[in-house]
Amino acid sequence: MSEASSPVAIVTGAGSGIGLATARILAAAGWDIVLAGRREQMLTDARDTLTPGQHHCVPTDVGDPESCAALIRHVAGATSRIDALINNAGYAPLTPIAKHTPDLVRQTFEINALGPANLILAAWPYMSSRKSGRIVNVSSIATVDPFPGFYAYAAAKASVELMVKSIAKEGASVGIKGFAVAPGAVETDMLRSIIPERSLPRNKALSPETVAQVIADCVLGDRDSDNGKTILVPSP
Repeated sequence: MSEASSPVAIVTGAGSGIGLATARILAAAGWDIVLAGRREQMLTDARDTLTPGQHHCVPTDVGDPESCAALIRHVAGATSRIDALINNAGYAPLTPIAKHTPDLVRQTFEINALGPANLILAAWPYMSSRKSGRIVNVSSIATVDPFPGFYAYAAAKASVELMVKSIAKEGASVGIKGFAVAPGAVETDMLRSIIPERSLPRNKALSPETVAQVIADCVLGDRDSDNGKTILVPSP
């Protein structure tokens, strides 16, 4: 299959929130977007809001290593290039340490840490063969100051920040750059599923578009000085 003429970005958790906002910015900049997430209808609806392009919807469970590998195989087969990988999908259970279970810890790490790690492993050969690629891991400011109840979540997110340090070092010889973006509270469905507005007013939360612009800047080459670093985006 011939190589796509436009750069291709994979965005996980692309059906809403930060992922959708990022997809919109990159599509408007002329990128083809691969929208990945668990719910196909949400991905399809999200795709319909993008600037027209050769966009793909690929149902994916980032907590499943085979699903991660299948996503990368699909994109490589359909476009013959992977220019950017945005690991945005997340799972944030708000649970006191005393109520964490081994299953909850496992699920939290599978989605927030192992998923990004497995996607990076699968995408690396395609990026390195083209001597070009950008990887953005969406972290959380909870890695600096864990909100009570984010015991497993904050630890899992901290690991994706360390990943980008390795990406920057090992990617230097093959043209791959890595960035972590760590926002505070963001006005998304996930936030409101765990923290009601009476506890955190909307004016105290970031908009998804604010965070998405930082991610897009990393992808588009406007934050290259932050290669290997974690970019904090505090809440208002």
